[in-house]
Amino acid sequence: MTMPELFTTWWAWLALAIVLAILELFAPGFIFVGFAVGAALVGILLALGLTFGGSLAWVLLVFAVISVVAWVICYKTFGGKGRQVQTFDEDINEG
Repeated sequence: MTMPELFTTWWAWLALAIVLAILELFAPGFIFVGFAVGAALVGILLALGLTFGGSLAWVLLVFAVISVVAWVICYKTFGGKGRQVQTFDEDINEG
């Protein structure tokens, strides 16, 4: 199986999604979550019979667009709040 054939195989995209989701567990923040969602959706679209014309370029473009959109949605929903530095004016040992 050649590399372009592998990139147009649905199970390869779902396997990539699982690997990226596992990597997300070990990474701080939302680094791999968009890529995992993008890979999963591309795998599902390929499994449903959407072939993107059999072109590797179109498959990668759809993956990139879905990944960026998914990352932005996840970051705005879960990660964009509370990023300020927390400071303390009092020490709990002072009394």
